[in-house]
Amino acid sequence: MGDNAAGSAPTRVQAAVDRLVADGGEVGLQVAVIHRGGLVVDAVSGLADAEQGLPVTPHTLFFAASTAKGVASAVAHVLVERGELTYDLRVADVWPEFAAHGKGDVTLRHVLMHTAGVPAPPYTTTAEDLCDWDRMCSALADAEPWWEPGTRFGYHAQTFGFLLGETVRRATGRSLSWWLRAVVTGPLGVEDDVHFGVAPALLGRVARQEPAIGPPSAPEPGSPADRAVPPGIRASAALANRRDVLTSDIPSQGTVSARGAARVFAGLLGHTGVPLVSPARLAELARPAFEGPDEVMGMQASWAFGFSPQRPSGVPSRAGSAFGMLGANGSGAWADIDSGVAVAVLRNRFSPDWTVVGRIDRLVAELFPTPPRGET
Repeated sequence: MGDNAAGSAPTRVQAAVDRLVADGGEVGLQVAVIHRGGLVVDAVSGLADAEQGLPVTPHTLFFAASTAKGVASAVAHVLVERGELTYDLRVADVWPEFAAHGKGDVTLRHVLMHTAGVPAPPYTTTAEDLCDWDRMCSALADAEPWWEPGTRFGYHAQTFGFLLGETVRRATGRSLSWWLRAVVTGPLGVEDDVHFGVAPALLGRVARQEPAIGPPSAPEPGSPADRAVPPGIRASAALANRRDVLTSDIPSQGTVSARGAARVFAGLLGHTGVPLVSPARLAELARPAFEGPDEVMGMQASWAFGFSPQRPSGVPSRAGSAFGMLGANGSGAWADIDSGVAVAVLRNRFSPDWTVVGRIDRLVAELFPTPPRGET
């Protein structure tokens, strides 16, 4: 299938996103596929702002929710590659207040692995609090851990970015967003396309998120998932459209273009001319490192070193080849080492439904199959 299918990739992916919008379920879509360093698909369809009738373009920025956690993890791995950090750095060694209530042994590795045991901000946390870096970090420093670090896994939905970002800031004197631009998006040429907090001057490029069709889902009151993601900061179109949320540094989420997000993952693969990490580190960050119960979300989970270790559609791949991240609004960005693809799918129909991401991934897998072992 190889070359002929790959040559038809732009047409076939464009047709797929056009059908998804025409069927009425989607408002706007943006898909980028980079294959071995080349941008082979740059598809858009629908409206970035349904109220104003503005079309999606390749330059449109989409709120990507937790898809941006993959970008944050990428920055951390690049900083370790550069010698700015080590995985076994104890957070409290650079952030002494964090040692309160027995958290002194939490390391950067635990943060990236979601095993730090600090998955929840205060239950009264508001959107305004979420936009206040110092307030959030102070609350997490004073938090009581849910488990001994490294002994359990639990998705740190909103706390991950603050734990990682404050550790980086204390250790290096620079924010995670500064390092994102300095060592990842700047060298890759996508500085204006990948953000934890959007510069006000770029807000005109941001797509308006539309609510899901049907009633919103919510975790059972009092459950670990409910406690970890308090009602005041629960992911929704309304939260994603807030100017203060969009412009604040909140590295558990972010706003990106598909081109930009795919380029970051292609950079991790080493296919961009600006290799972000060594082949050995790439293998380490993509290798499955945990499989078992998620103490927060109440489901079985698998995890690599800062990433989900599989393709979003479940298309079979070699263990340690696929890695990426999905967002609560149905977005996703991922890469596959063996097939050489980096993919991003963004949408502004805000719902935790990854059907669109899965359909695009299956099509990409068909167009760019994994070569026989030994071939590249």
